[in-house]
Amino acid sequence: MIKIRLSRGGTKKRPVYKVVIADSRRARDGRFIEKVGFFNPLLPKDKKERVGLEAERIKYWLGQGAQPTARVARILGENDIIPMPANANNPNKAIPKKERKKEGDEVPAAPKEEAPKVEAAPAAEAPKEEAK
Repeated sequence: MIKIRLSRGGTKKRPVYKVVIADSRRARDGRFIEKVGFFNPLLPKDKKERVGLEAERIKYWLGQGAQPTARVARILGENDIIPMPANANNPNKAIPKKERKKEGDEVPAAPKEEAPKVEAAPAAEAPKEEAK
């Protein structure tokens, strides 16, 4: 299967990606068919130099049956080459396991009732009897 995906370049902790057309069985940074753009995630989103795409070649490969990966589909959607894909399910791994909600638990949990507070014993406040 032909994929439109990102191929990593750059140095350690300074990634730069090429948008490539590649066979899905090849390694991420391995042999590819054609380079059709680049993506620099270190630049701000409003900069023009962050993403560069060859729209005509991408449309050609989409017509040939190439499937974009999730990240590339978002990049293409932001540049109006394909319709913007729906938001994917964000994993809950960052939430502690006890606090995660299961998929079947759509019912909002009722607020926990607080236990009635026990007031301090009034004996401490009462005047003590004087012994004579």
